[in-house]
Amino acid sequence: MAADLVVLAVLILLAGGAAALLAGRRTALASGCAAGATLLAAVPGMGAALLGLRGASASVEAVWAVPGGDFLLSVDALSGLFLLAIFVLAPLCALYGAAYLKEQGEQRPLGGHWFFYTGLVAAMALVVTAAQALLFLAVWELMSLASFFLVVFDHRQAEVRRAAWIYLIACHLGGAFLCALLLFAGDLAGSLAFADFARLAEVEPKQALVLFVLALVGFGAKAGLFPLHVWLPEAHPAAPSHVSALMSAVMVKTGIYGLLRVLTWLPPAPAWWGLLLAGLGILGALYGIALAAVQRDLKRCLAYSTIENVGIIFLGLGLGLYAASQGLALMAALGFAGALLHLWNHALFKGLLFLGAGGLLHATGTRDLNLMGGLLRRLPLSGALLIGGSLAAIAVPPFNGFVSEWLLYLGLLQGVTQFSGAAAVPPLLLMGLLALTGALALLVFVRLVGIALLGVPRSPAAVGAHEAGPLLLAPQALLLAGCLAMGLFPGAPLRLLSAPLAQLAPPGTAALSLTVPLVWPGRFALLLLAALGAAALLLVALRRARPAAVAETWGCGFARPSARMTYSAEGFSELAHTRLLPAPLRPQVRGEVTAELFPAPARRAQHSSDPVLGRLYHPLFAGLGERCVRLRWLQQGRPAVYLLYIFLTGAALMLWSLWAFGGG
Repeated sequence: MAADLVVLAVLILLAGGAAALLAGRRTALASGCAAGATLLAAVPGMGAALLGLRGASASVEAVWAVPGGDFLLSVDALSGLFLLAIFVLAPLCALYGAAYLKEQGEQRPLGGHWFFYTGLVAAMALVVTAAQALLFLAVWELMSLASFFLVVFDHRQAEVRRAAWIYLIACHLGGAFLCALLLFAGDLAGSLAFADFARLAEVEPKQALVLFVLALVGFGAKAGLFPLHVWLPEAHPAAPSHVSALMSAVMVKTGIYGLLRVLTWLPPAPAWWGLLLAGLGILGALYGIALAAVQRDLKRCLAYSTIENVGIIFLGLGLGLYAASQGLALMAALGFAGALLHLWNHALFKGLLFLGAGGLLHATGTRDLNLMGGLLRRLPLSGALLIGGSLAAIAVPPFNGFVSEWLLYLGLLQGVTQFSGAAAVPPLLLMGLLALTGALALLVFVRLVGIALLGVPRSPAAVGAHEAGPLLLAPQALLLAGCLAMGLFPGAPLRLLSAPLAQLAPPGTAALSLTVPLVWPGRFALLLLAALGAAALLLVALRRARPAAVAETWGCGFARPSARMTYSAEGFSELAHTRLLPAPLRPQVRGEVTAELFPAPARRAQHSSDPVLGRLYHPLFAGLGERCVRLRWLQQGRPAVYLLYIFLTGAALMLWSLWAFGGG
């Protein structure tokens, strides 16, 4: 039943995408077809997700005339976990995108864009339900290609084309590891059906290690796991905002799904696997949030924040694996539950933040924080929604980000109390680094909100900013409501996670009900909500009873204070990045600081770059490119030569197959 619902959702999405493509230059019709199809597909999609989360596993099989292939879909609790995120975010992003691209639709057709959008949603649904290796690789590639064409929507801009190519290269490098992973797994299991991959639980430790490393690299590249994250801060700012929201909130999670699926096939993970995941996770969290603190591009800042949150999820997964290897059921439950719940939470608040960033971009025409300012007065609803998403991102109660991170803190605290001596050092160190990550996240979002929304306008575009329409605001409001609901009443989503936890964790870890009282009871949540509401009403009443006098802010002795005297995005975080960040992460500053009483006009600027991309991947790709150029002599441009290449390749494959399988 659940698998049939997924097939129905995919067919609706493909039909909507085809209709949008056929609409041609009738952009309103194209947007309506795609958004309507995505909304309609969400009904069976969420139905399949809820059935899977309740433990109702189901599969569907169809004829697929591909050698070694089989069209086999399966929905279980782990699939349901990701299907729910896909079919909650996709329709909201589609509704937002229909309004967001309205002006561009007057200048260019949008049918192709919506065709790839619905294709991306359908491919993601198939990725998390595919139950056969070749089918999985095929839909994984479709997902990568569809998202590539969405990223390159504004292809007239050189930076967009560059970002899209970096993304495509990263996708295919990761795909090469996944191809090796699934073919090796199929060889060991004797079948390419995922149901038969249960035999991998009996493989030798060395073989399990090879499978784990291939999965970590291949899926980690898609998830944006440090140091495989390099495509993410490039592609997210380049894509339209509703696409950025969908990619950050949902698509990167398909990498996490893949790794979790592989872990369910393998033998019980040794302790060092968990420590490796936790270490990479906390390093990625610190790296991402540190670079987010020095970005002046609003969407690039949020992209690095995604790297931080992916790192937090991997920290929880590593904690769960490590605790399971030590037989600590409650600690494992807290780690896994915190990771999976944060996966949902991040989907909600990061989707909200990217849509909110799109609202500011739509109003001002810029992503540069230094050209914003004073927008809360002009965009009160958009500003309030962005502030709500920021509060969720920094884990402030009663928003949802607090609940999942609190579970992780409880899990780490369990490790500190359960272990003694040197064994207690890793969880204690991870707890301190997670707290440091939270402190940097506070700086990042205070800076983002303060520079973009408060103060005075710093550009003519900010002066003329206008509030967004209802189709831009409604999806954000629904996401903010979801953030509050999951923060106030975490018991329901935690109960839904019981079945996925049973797949991931060892027996006995399903005592998740023990964690629910540790979060906070629903009665306390209601009291807190009532207290916050009463405080808000009291503040409003006091403002009306005693109106505050309006006067200009003290200008530090300047007779005519101007917007140029306010903090810039770089200046706001200068103390933090000069005192806290290591030298490789600090931005490059150009210009001199003068201490003269009457200084001459001077200019000072800074540029932030990703050291992993600039010092590791760019030289690597450049070197590979130079070596590939040397092979251009193979491109003869003559059909006869190419036919010879095909003949020689076919002959080599025939000889290899005779050597490999001739004895059978």
